[in-house]
Formats: sequence, C-alpha cells, structure tokens
Amino acid sequence: MQHISVNVDGTQYEGEVEPRTLLVHWLRNELGKVGTVVGCDTSNCGACTILLNGRSVKSCSVLAVQADGASVTTIQGISTGDDWHPVQTAFKECHGLQCGYCTPGMVMSTIDLLGENPNPNETEIREGLEGNLCRCTGYHNIVRSVEKAAELMGGAK
Repeated sequence: MQHISVNVDGTQYEGEVEPRTLLVHWLRNELGKVGTVVGCDTSNCGACTILLNGRSVKSCSVLAVQADGASVTTIQGISTGDDWHPVQTAFKECHGLQCGYCTPGMVMSTIDLLGENPNPNETEIREGLEGNLCRCTGYHNIVRSVEKAAELMGGAK
C-alpha cells in the first residue's frame, strides 16, 4: 500500500492505495466521484476524462499514486449547487448529448480545450475532442455545444 494525498474538487483527500489502482477506480470507489464514468478501461473512449493539474487526462490511464500531490477536478467539481458551468449549459442548450454516458468526458475535454483556445474553429474543436468517443451522435451537436460554450465563456467573436 502507498500513501497518497490528492486535492479532488477542492477537498484534500489522503489515504492508502494499492499501487496498481487506477485513478478512475480510486475516484469512484473510494471517494464516490461516480460522475467520472468507466467506459472502456483501455483509454480509447475518453468517458473517464478529468482535469489533472488543469489538463485533461483519461483517468483510466493514470495510476492513483501518480496523482499524489496533484489537483484533480471531476465533472462533479466544476459547478456548485444550481450554478452550472458554461460548458454544461452549452451542452444542454445545444443537445450535445443523447444517452449522456460520454458527456462527462466531453465536458472535461471541452473545458481544457477552451482554456487553451478560447475561440476554436470547427476543425480545432474536432481535433481537440479526438479521443473522446460518442456512440450515439454524429458529433454535430457536440461541436455546436463547444462553439456555444466558447461564446458563453467570452471567447467566441
């Protein structure tokens, strides 16, 4: 077992973990952060995307011990109460989801994308969301959602 200390969604957590524990499983099983979903366990789908020190990563490809000393933001930590994050609002308004399984990962990747590029064009959006799979949509409404989020966050012209 190895001791880790990780700030998750603004709260400091400490505990002992088996060194082979994936970050996604530690978040879900130990901290109850079930908004971070397990889609494939192979890092192909992106459903488990979180922000690790402000950058999007697939939490099924990171060991919990690798997050020791880091700051993690999950889908459950991007808004409080009834105040939605602008990306969540945009996905709702533009119908950027269907079954919703990929949505947490898409939202987290979008937050990172817009942090790096506040006014992406369609090609940059599609490239920025590469690695996040949606099995329900044709991605059109997801791209529109990212464009709307950029607008809501003040990046779109």
